[in-house]
Amino acid sequence: MSDLESFRSETRKWLEQNCPASMRQPMTSEKETVWGGRKASYPNPDAKVWLDRMAERGWTVPTWPKEYGGGGLSNAEARILLQEMRELGCRRPLYSFGIDMLGPVILEFGNEEQRREHLPKIVRGEIRWCQGYSEPAAGSDLAGLQCKAVRDGDDYIVTGQKIWTSYADDSDWMFCLVRTDFEAEKHDGISFILIDMESAGVSTAPIMLISGSSPFCEAFLQDVRVPVANRVGEEKAGWTIAKRLLQHERSMIAGMGQGGPAGGAGARGFTELARDYLECPDGPISEPILRDAITQSQMDTACFGATARRSGDAAKAGKGPGPESSMFKYYGTELNKRRCDLRVRIAGVEGIGWEGEGPKPTELQLTRDWLRSKGNSIEGGTSEVQLNIIAKRVLGLPD
Repeated sequence: MSDLESFRSETRKWLEQNCPASMRQPMTSEKETVWGGRKASYPNPDAKVWLDRMAERGWTVPTWPKEYGGGGLSNAEARILLQEMRELGCRRPLYSFGIDMLGPVILEFGNEEQRREHLPKIVRGEIRWCQGYSEPAAGSDLAGLQCKAVRDGDDYIVTGQKIWTSYADDSDWMFCLVRTDFEAEKHDGISFILIDMESAGVSTAPIMLISGSSPFCEAFLQDVRVPVANRVGEEKAGWTIAKRLLQHERSMIAGMGQGGPAGGAGARGFTELARDYLECPDGPISEPILRDAITQSQMDTACFGATARRSGDAAKAGKGPGPESSMFKYYGTELNKRRCDLRVRIAGVEGIGWEGEGPKPTELQLTRDWLRSKGNSIEGGTSEVQLNIIAKRVLGLPD
């Protein structure tokens, strides 16, 4: 038996013994997503058990080095772990901006003290991170940000406002872009710093979305003292770091196209949903056009997932994701919007509920998910920005 075959066998055995039965059931609501952090709550205690068991092995982030709390697995081993989790239906134990965005940047640009301070806490789900990038007057033109950080001895004094800061009210720390030089060209005067959300002068306010939820926030920074030691990379090197993190973010958002936590009304399959609403519990779905649409969606998702995994393996072997992350972000968000459209189409008039209790468990959520999906083409860089990046950096088209 080869080393990988042995690893697969041992992994399957460990998962069977350690993944609670309730963690092998599909999530039916975003509320079941485990984000960790100081303010975390676990409606199902098994979710915390599953997180702790996986974190103990470093398998919440299996390819990170063991010295920083990760699993130290090779890409091939990590792929086997994912395959076995899928085979058993195991939920991802932890969703985290620290895992998907900040951690890779600290590994690449941070110093050793920062890696040892922050990465193990990310692995264990002890700290929840939010992203302080966009500002009221600096959205797609992110380099126009005005949040300032003035050096005062061993600290920066940070003053400004951030917007569309997802989950800022539930987060413990923020990775933030600030302007440390107002005389330099706008791309050259930016630094990347880490801010404890419990610091004096930090406050947040939720922003209600059309879907009825409010994961987005405004974040206000008023004379917040941040140690210079919390700066990642050199002063005024923030734009380079910011671009790298955005590549990781776009790869994360593209995961919605593969049915991630923001991928629509729970994890119920289209076939199950159609049989429920069309009242055909056995046999093929009665409407051939709908059968075709479901099959096409499943094929698109499978092809997208295979391509994304192949690119991910190539990126891990190099220095991280490149401009192709824009391709995946664009396609993944479009695929997720089409998926939400199809769910509403399957439910028909029953899929436009909003308040009260519907006769079917997903009914009221379908409309909210459909509305929420419209934001996919805005967050993490608009689809128009992604198409420009693809045209310039992938296809090599002239400006």
